[in-house]
Amino acid sequence: MGTLRTCLDTIARTGFIGQFDWITGVGYGASLLVFCAFYMKAMIPLRAIAIASNIAFVAYGAGGRLYPVLILHAVLLPLNCLRLLQLQRLMRRVREVARRDGCLADLTPLMAPQRFKPGQVLFRRGDPARSLFIVLGGSVRLAELGMVFGPGAVVGEIGVFAPDGCRTGTVVCETDVEIGSIDIDTVLRLYSQNPTVGLYLTRLVVQRMLASERRLANERQPGI
Repeated sequence: MGTLRTCLDTIARTGFIGQFDWITGVGYGASLLVFCAFYMKAMIPLRAIAIASNIAFVAYGAGGRLYPVLILHAVLLPLNCLRLLQLQRLMRRVREVARRDGCLADLTPLMAPQRFKPGQVLFRRGDPARSLFIVLGGSVRLAELGMVFGPGAVVGEIGVFAPDGCRTGTVVCETDVEIGSIDIDTVLRLYSQNPTVGLYLTRLVVQRMLASERRLANERQPGI
């Protein structure tokens, strides 16, 4: 009991309990939210928690007159809000496309959105295949065969699985295009871990190769 009383007297003399006001509580809460943000694996919950932590740190910085903290999180807050809106917009576009092919829903959280103008080259024949692409809006054309792909189409999948890891054709944007890209390491991991995605990609590669062979065979035969 004597030791406990001594500890309480020490705390009372230092004024720790008196200093633990709402500002300190907000600061601890903001720190906890930052920890939670690092713990999140999905991007949308991560951004939402980051926004909450920004708001808490703004309140903490304003209440405690910690202006560097206040300025930093006042700048980060609109940036995180913008990124969250972009992610939600991407999710809506992907859901629209995924209704046509349910397998694409498994790829949604892994996509990085990109935009291209008409005439821009998505990739050229012989380029290293570092990503797989899903058309979310607009249309692209496979230059060698003249084939056009619209929303929901997957392009660049053959190069990802090619032995030399290079693109087998050139893809050009015909219109303003919105693309979801997935890096090759993620694609290969999904292929080995998710049987549904693996089967889908295998069938897609075979389908594209057969379609290319048929088209070339028809071009070699006059009158067909």
